[in-house]
Amino acid sequence: MPRRTPALIAAVVLLPLALTACSTPDGGDTATTGDKAAARSDGFPYTVKNCGVTTTYTAPPRRVVTMNQHVTEIMLELGLAKSLVGTAYLDDRILPKYAKDYASVPVIAKEYPSYEQVLAANPDFVYGGYASAFAAGDGRGREALKKSGIETRLNAESCTKGDQPMDTLYEEIREVGRTFGVSDRAEAWIKRAEADNAATAEKLAGLKPVSVFVYDSGDKTAFTAGGEGIGNELIERAGGTNVFADLDKPFGDASWENVVARKPEAIVIYDYGATTVEQKKKRLLTDPALADIPAIRNKRFAVMPLSDAVLGVRVPAAVDKLAAQLHPGATTP
Repeated sequence: MPRRTPALIAAVVLLPLALTACSTPDGGDTATTGDKAAARSDGFPYTVKNCGVTTTYTAPPRRVVTMNQHVTEIMLELGLAKSLVGTAYLDDRILPKYAKDYASVPVIAKEYPSYEQVLAANPDFVYGGYASAFAAGDGRGREALKKSGIETRLNAESCTKGDQPMDTLYEEIREVGRTFGVSDRAEAWIKRAEADNAATAEKLAGLKPVSVFVYDSGDKTAFTAGGEGIGNELIERAGGTNVFADLDKPFGDASWENVVARKPEAIVIYDYGATTVEQKKKRLLTDPALADIPAIRNKRFAVMPLSDAVLGVRVPAAVDKLAAQLHPGATTP
């Protein structure tokens, strides 16, 4: 997964790029008086605090690089393909509805780009999905990018704790929409998402939750979904209970002994990367230590693309798709 470890990259020092966004100690901006008046009429300047970084935008960013699929799809859902000058790091297939727009965006790296590759795209804004997108040790820290005249945003799942993840998703969409001057599109998406979530909840009313273990990856230990992320709320909204909801983070490692002890009734496999779903199933089904788990005995598996299970625009539909796998028949309209 992209949360892990890209290679180390040496940073270079370049002249600052021209900005459409800037931060100042007093929260002001550097636009001219005429520009300020025009911007204010369109809702700018706009100040937002994101994962500890406060930025004031005097106008929407114009040249954007995205790193990680779920933030790329947020931009495409909001109709911002023309703002993208580069993208990197898919976890799985892009949704068909975004394929044409995605094809118009240069892929600057298969995984995380180097600092130099980011700067070569000449962005004024970089949007990262996981904290690893801005790994300081790899030369892509938010502070380093800022010094090169580039504003940044990190998907809020990487820095939000204790909140309801679905509300965090709505706020993520709202803030991105506001940053790019398309609040109407963001609010329209949120309204549709709320309706979709309500419809799924109605279909599941009265059904007994299914205990679920998420298998992302891992051999010596199980890399799984914890209780802090959208993945946990997705399971709950789909009529399940996450057996590792007590893990105080979106993702983490669990011992196989604990997996056995918690007796999950179903296993959700995250589908991404080089290891196929069938290979993951085989690893679970052929491990004698797991043989007494109800989900293994009954071969009860559900499958989700990784991009469905992170803080992005796929989530409402993913809730409904997972509900149909955990409660087959019961969720048919």
